[in-house]
Amino acid sequence: MTAARPSSSGASRLAAAGAELAAESARLARLGWLRGSSGNLSIVLDHDPLRLAVTVSGRDKGLLEAEDAVLVDRAGNSVPDQPRPELVPSAEAALHAEIAAASGAGAVVHVHAMAAVRAARRWPSGVELSDLEMLKGLGRDAEGDLVRLPVVPNSQRMSELGERFRRCYRPDTPVLLVAGHGMYVWGADLRQARLRTECCEWLLRYALADTD
Repeated sequence: MTAARPSSSGASRLAAAGAELAAESARLARLGWLRGSSGNLSIVLDHDPLRLAVTVSGRDKGLLEAEDAVLVDRAGNSVPDQPRPELVPSAEAALHAEIAAASGAGAVVHVHAMAAVRAARRWPSGVELSDLEMLKGLGRDAEGDLVRLPVVPNSQRMSELGERFRRCYRPDTPVLLVAGHGMYVWGADLRQARLRTECCEWLLRYALADTD
């Protein structure tokens, strides 16, 4: 039996998402947060069933093109009926899917910003922040709002990371720090997820500087 071909509308949606992912990846790479081929970004294309466009594995994130996006399912596995089924999604696609399913987010950004790695090592039980204007960038209040960014141990098994995320997930805190690894930030769309990532990195640098 011949494999089903993707519809033209489905292929065009994936291409559009790929172009957006490539542009935002290049922006984050210029900030030094996606060194080498590290990090990954995703956009939710459908929630039922869950389908995400995820950046391809092993590519320089500063040089991605529109076709360097892979369609994955709820388990983070590549969906066969897409324009380039030979592409391999990021190994962390399953965690992107877990976050999107739990939060209802429209996009997830994962970067290896140094501040995130250092903060997770410094505060393994979570990073507490309050009374900072930049907290508004995460959807929290700038005054009188104690925000705790969760930190979980790293694992090469995405099922374990997914379980650790589920245990600490709070709908009002769109951030997950993974010790020795980096951070995941999500939002209603890719632009919001990226803006929140920038705000979170600033907050983490502030917290670290405040302890020097």
